[in-house]
Amino acid sequence: MEAIIPNSLVWMIFLLPLISFVLIALFIKPFLNNSPRISGYITISAVAGSLILSLWLLTSLLNTPSHELIIPDFNWLIIEGSINIHLGLTIDMLTVIMCIVVTTVSLMVQIYSQGYMHGDPGYHRYYVYMSLFTTAMLGLVMVDNLLLMYVFWELVGLCSYLLIGFWFHRPAAARAAKKAFIVTRLGDFGFLAAILVLFFSKGTLDVSQLHGYAVAGAIGSATLTWAAIGIFLGAAGKSAQFPLHVWLPDAMEGPTPVSALIHAATMVAAGVFLVARMFPLFEHSPEALSIVAYIGGFTAIFAATMGLVMNDIKRVLAYSTISQLGYMMLGLGVGGVAIGIFHLFNHAFFKALLFLGAGSVNHGTKTFDMRFMGGLRKVMPWTYATFLIASLSIAGIWPLAGFWSKDEILASALSENTLLFVLSMITVFMTAFYMFRVVFMTFGGEYRGSEKPHESPPVMVVPMVVLAVLAVVSGWFNATGGFSHLLGHGESHSFTEGFFGILSHPLPWISLAMAGSGILLAYAMYSAKWISPHRIAWFFRSLYVLFSKKYWMDELYEDAIGQRLLSDRLFAGMKLLDSKVIDGAVNGVADTVVDIGNSVRRAQSGQLQLYGLFIILGVLAIVISLLIWG
Repeated sequence: MEAIIPNSLVWMIFLLPLISFVLIALFIKPFLNNSPRISGYITISAVAGSLILSLWLLTSLLNTPSHELIIPDFNWLIIEGSINIHLGLTIDMLTVIMCIVVTTVSLMVQIYSQGYMHGDPGYHRYYVYMSLFTTAMLGLVMVDNLLLMYVFWELVGLCSYLLIGFWFHRPAAARAAKKAFIVTRLGDFGFLAAILVLFFSKGTLDVSQLHGYAVAGAIGSATLTWAAIGIFLGAAGKSAQFPLHVWLPDAMEGPTPVSALIHAATMVAAGVFLVARMFPLFEHSPEALSIVAYIGGFTAIFAATMGLVMNDIKRVLAYSTISQLGYMMLGLGVGGVAIGIFHLFNHAFFKALLFLGAGSVNHGTKTFDMRFMGGLRKVMPWTYATFLIASLSIAGIWPLAGFWSKDEILASALSENTLLFVLSMITVFMTAFYMFRVVFMTFGGEYRGSEKPHESPPVMVVPMVVLAVLAVVSGWFNATGGFSHLLGHGESHSFTEGFFGILSHPLPWISLAMAGSGILLAYAMYSAKWISPHRIAWFFRSLYVLFSKKYWMDELYEDAIGQRLLSDRLFAGMKLLDSKVIDGAVNGVADTVVDIGNSVRRAQSGQLQLYGLFIILGVLAIVISLLIWG
């Protein structure tokens, strides 16, 4: 029997966080003196309501044969009867899975923030931004046309700017917010260009109609390829793909719960979702799909190299996020929607947990520098246990969640492209190494800091425990290929069919051996001390400098391009053109008029006999003119 789903409740998934934003921003400030936490309670209640409705919608769609729901559109803008922009929702399994990811991670982050942001003077403003951020991401994944998708896309960018620069009185935070805003705008230009190309080509921005045109071959191959590349450029900006990845590590200047939300379920997930939503365009453009796969594969290993050497725990996690986003793009490029989104689904839980664990460590030690940590497993057992689970999951250790989606990507890469498979396998080793480098430096050995560390309060620990459970079990949803079946757009390549399917295939054992080798090397260097990290850094000093300097990408963008090329030359030249040519022309005309005025003014002497002379001369000129031409 097909489920009957009230449309109004579907809309409430998006509207509840929006109502929360309006209430907190406009109406409750007078009550904050008596109950400062009320803004947090409102946000938590709204997001929890959205999560409950998202789960209910999932169960309803599972009972719907098509796994889709048609929501009637509202006319938003009609121009001369030929352009009709409507407001509507696309409700399918991709939408519902993304809604569950966004609301689950957001709910855990909002609860955790009650403890982490306690006493911060910007507590109320924080929850205003968080409510709007969740609203923007839910709107992005639910709307059914590219114009509204672009509106929410930009709103996500605005919210990230506000939250990264939340502590705007810190110069580093203000710079990081501007950097994120500017770099992602470069990608957004490609997305906007793609929207215009598709609109002028087919006269519609409806996503389902564009999918139909792509499948039917009704969009020219060149148009389709350029549109897909433009869409991917927008996705590369939001999802920090090379070479637009430079904003993400600096985004660590925001509060740590913000980092968890940005890196797990909102900002960076938006780019992967966009490629997945528009996948039929990529699927029918082999060139664009190859670009997605190769950029994703290169980004995965490129970012992992920088994660090997960072000492700030949040920056290690930042480069880990970039690397895992590369994995997702690789999965989309070689395996399809189901495989890329499956890794996004699992990654959301263990990456949110890793960032919340980093925030918990900072809460107990007052530092993010791992060189001043150590021995924390003794005094922060809950943080240690949950962080360890998340690290095992991201390393791809069976049977945790990350194993299932990582090995789907490896199997797809092996069947499609040997080079991408090799890059992916090397990244598996690096991921395991740098994550357990963090584990051993932070929680192993003896404490090296000056503050007396302590475990975080229950309001911070409980969300971490919930996410730890999800970091274990979320991958099991595809143990029998169910995830791939629901999403379509690519079949499962899994050699892990069934919970114990790895027993009959060699490839998962190879990937587990690579991950285990990375963990063993990290243990040998940072726990057992069999190998000296300093000796290794000296032996590979050229690579160490290259990785620690982040390939000098910041210097390239900020100094060579931003300062020398743009500011010192292009902008200086434009300033000279403006001041000397444009302003010079305007000022020259003005000076000429003033000179003429001054000459005429000197003729106004006030002497009546001079005025009479000019009158007589004027009359004579008129008479002579009449005699000659009259």
